[in-house]
Amino acid sequence: MEPTAAERPKKKATPTGLNGRRALPPNVSNEEEDEVPTMETIGLMPRGFTLKDALEVQEIFLFNREYDRNKREHHTDKYYNLKLIVRRGQPFHIQITFTRQYNPEKDQFWIEYVIGRYPQENKGTYIVVPLVQELQSGKWGATITHSNDRTIDLNVMPAANCIVGKFRMYVATLTPAGILRTRRNPNTDTYILFNPWCAEDSVYLDDEQERQEYVLNDLGTIFYGDPESIRTRSWNFGQFEEGILDACLYLMDKAQLDLSGRGNPIKISRVGSAMINSKDDEGVVVGSWNNMYEYGVPPSVWTGSVDILLEYHSSKQPVRYGQCWVFTGVFNTFLRCLGIPARVVTNFSSAHDNDANLQMDFFLDENGKVDSHLTKDSIWNYHCWNEAWMSRPDLPVGFGGWQVVDSTPQENSDGMYRCGPASVQAVKHGHVCFQFDAPFVYAEVNSDVVYLKAMKDGRRIVQKVDKTHIGKLIVTKEVGTNRMKDITGLYKFEEGTEEERLALETALMYGVKTHRAQDVVPSTEVDMDFVVGDTTLGNDIKVKITFKNNSQTRYTATAYLSGNIVFYTGVAKCEFKNHNFDVTLEPMKAQTVEVLIKSSEYMSQLLEQAFLHFFITARVNETENILAKQKTIALKIPPLVLKVRSKNATCNVFLLNINYHFYHKDICSCMRFIALYRQNHTNLFHCRDVGRNLTWESKCIPKREGPQKLMASLSCDALRHVYGELDIHVQKTV
Repeated sequence: MEPTAAERPKKKATPTGLNGRRALPPNVSNEEEDEVPTMETIGLMPRGFTLKDALEVQEIFLFNREYDRNKREHHTDKYYNLKLIVRRGQPFHIQITFTRQYNPEKDQFWIEYVIGRYPQENKGTYIVVPLVQELQSGKWGATITHSNDRTIDLNVMPAANCIVGKFRMYVATLTPAGILRTRRNPNTDTYILFNPWCAEDSVYLDDEQERQEYVLNDLGTIFYGDPESIRTRSWNFGQFEEGILDACLYLMDKAQLDLSGRGNPIKISRVGSAMINSKDDEGVVVGSWNNMYEYGVPPSVWTGSVDILLEYHSSKQPVRYGQCWVFTGVFNTFLRCLGIPARVVTNFSSAHDNDANLQMDFFLDENGKVDSHLTKDSIWNYHCWNEAWMSRPDLPVGFGGWQVVDSTPQENSDGMYRCGPASVQAVKHGHVCFQFDAPFVYAEVNSDVVYLKAMKDGRRIVQKVDKTHIGKLIVTKEVGTNRMKDITGLYKFEEGTEEERLALETALMYGVKTHRAQDVVPSTEVDMDFVVGDTTLGNDIKVKITFKNNSQTRYTATAYLSGNIVFYTGVAKCEFKNHNFDVTLEPMKAQTVEVLIKSSEYMSQLLEQAFLHFFITARVNETENILAKQKTIALKIPPLVLKVRSKNATCNVFLLNINYHFYHKDICSCMRFIALYRQNHTNLFHCRDVGRNLTWESKCIPKREGPQKLMASLSCDALRHVYGELDIHVQKTV
């Protein structure tokens, strides 16, 4: 007889994840936990033994307050977090009190650190810290430094390559009945971060001033505008503020980065560059470049990262809206918070190489005007990205150090919108074969601008190659000051040098090239350049075009000036000026033509950053040669003026907006935003029909004494990127 259904042996259900490839599901969450047994029995209970005789932990003291030695020695005393926060590869101090006196000859105990679910020793998610006589540099271990009756002091050394995240801590003792552990206690949770002070750590930085700047400084300066009119604004990174560390760890959970990979700054920075933007993965910030910001905050209003990260962590929904400097500011917070040295970089005249041929192709029709249908490449007026400091064991020796990581969603990289880490040294020397995304970064800073005449018969004739337009200036904040530091030389050699030509040849060898543009010998008989006069918002603007005839021949030229309102990404919104003129060029002489741009021609169409782009082309009639030159200028917007009326703890702050008497309409639907740096204190105000003059009073109550900064921004339908800041010193109240 066949067995009945009840008699048949039941088939065991296959646990989730056991599909023949792996024994356990992926371990991708720092928050999820597995219960660790407080008692693991080994064999039979010895006769006569009771747990009262066992060595049992009564109390663990972690010295985790901001003024205790652990946080001071590990440079984590600024974090607003009550848990112990230490850096890997550096010992920290703990104290354990047992229920009876510890006898080293008979008693055995050890410390365990566990992270995530499914902890495994070979994955680095379950760590048994051995008790040793002497700590070894960069390796897990614990040594007893003092013993007094029932209390012992220990120094614990985390490995210099261990996982970065929040660990659960247990103390286990060996008894005749088995292993006895402490119960789960959230108060003993320990955050372990990257350590730029440790030579064995992959983010080691050997300059103390740079460590203070690129890891511990929570206020930065972002540069924007154009090289002739560089603007600055402060950004509160706020990496030490309450809740920010947990928010940054959550980003890696959201990205489902396996915990075993969270000790590698290459993986973390690459995942971070994808998670800061909302493309693909519902990341932190939604990008918007169309000047429409319904249901969110305009990018120009943000003054720091704290509100953005906390909102994202609490709502689990992307925050609206951001552009490159917002992505960069938030990403810098993420990196510094985890202990990776990072800085904000601005590249003026940044190329966006859409067809990956390492050059910007601008197509002109036979009359010298730009053909917008054929021209697909674009030049951003400026672009901000981050640099993160780390070793690169995956690359040849010499390509570690600063790495470009960019979270602005421009191009897809391995299936996601992210960029980097790309070695700055590799970019400089043209080694675009090295991962990650080096060709794209190389094109951003060092591609040529190629002007091609598009003939009606389909031919493309190279007319001019501009080797100096892209990457005109690359800057970052100087260490210890708010001044600008020129780092262009870190990205490329000086134009025309032997090193520069070798780097170009190397990049072209690894990259794709469709034109022999660099072989074109431009005509030098006639030169053309132009300058733009006073660019204060609301004023008339004079554009002076200078032609220089270097030959003995008399020439005539037909010139064309196109003025466009552009987004800072270089994309044109509309053309506000279209002017043709003829010029006669006498032999060996220069001639200047002045074109007047009236304020009424551009004011009604302005975008938030008030950028004007001028493209001037000229055709020399006798030779058919095309001259071309383009420039983008940022109109000068007067800043907000902040004043503090009182010197006590309560500050009355006035926003004195200058009189926009030149503006053709009232400033309406205004939004004003003020942030008190070091306080995580922000206010957002809305008002309507405020007229042309603004005076606004707000009360801020500082909770800390010492130097602080007030930052304010104004945004309205008519004008954005109006900003002001003020350094203040809060005195201690009696």
